[in-house]
Amino acid sequence: MTDQAAYAPPAGWTRLRLTLAWDGTDYAGWQEQPHAPSVQGSLYAAALSLGLEAARPVAAGRTDAGVHAEAMPAHLDLLAPHIGADQLARALNSRLPRSVAVLSAEPAPAGFHARFSCTERRYVYRILCAPVRMPLWERQAWHVSTDLDPAQMNQAAAHLLGTHDFAAFATREDRQTVRELRELQVSVQALPYGELLEIRVAGESFLRHMVRGLVGTLVLAGQGRLLASEVSTILRSGQRAQAGANAPAQGLCFTGASYLPRP
Repeated sequence: MTDQAAYAPPAGWTRLRLTLAWDGTDYAGWQEQPHAPSVQGSLYAAALSLGLEAARPVAAGRTDAGVHAEAMPAHLDLLAPHIGADQLARALNSRLPRSVAVLSAEPAPAGFHARFSCTERRYVYRILCAPVRMPLWERQAWHVSTDLDPAQMNQAAAHLLGTHDFAAFATREDRQTVRELRELQVSVQALPYGELLEIRVAGESFLRHMVRGLVGTLVLAGQGRLLASEVSTILRSGQRAQAGANAPAQGLCFTGASYLPRP
């Protein structure tokens, strides 16, 4: 694990731990971009608009464009803040766009770093299986008009659990591509107009577009276009072209993260 002392705030600064939620539809992702709106940029601008001297906030994960978050941990370093954590959360929410909210704020424990202290990140991918698209789900789920077989998808998912080289499911990675996939589970909920599939994914860290690549491959298995046993061959190949296409961003949502308690 990375040495936490190297990432402590400067002397005289206070680190707050935040929990954020956002609708990612109109954002280029978490990370600040020069010519596109970002969640990080919006939060930083809100802090500065309050007259605070702040560092750019850091989140547990760097979500892609269009990806949502239900409970994203982040930290914000401030120089001599003149308001308490709860009051700051309310003040930030008054300055943030309606699509972003600070759910909670509190003093960060000693040594806490939202990204480097994180031991697990969790996502859910939602697929609406229905003959006709539903406008209320348009920004929150991938609409698939064909039936999907959750049992076949779970059989395929079982071949991906554990520690593997996931290069076949990632996009343009220059770093090492071995990751531990701790959870990949498909559940289904009946709706009056179709079915909602939820794919739960958990691991310490993920490669670029890895979750969406995994989902796109499971959908092929659910459509009967890919045998569950073939997933192992795709995994061993290390070739992105062998796996399914990336699932659309709007179905993906960051749901939470875990941190070990500091001694």
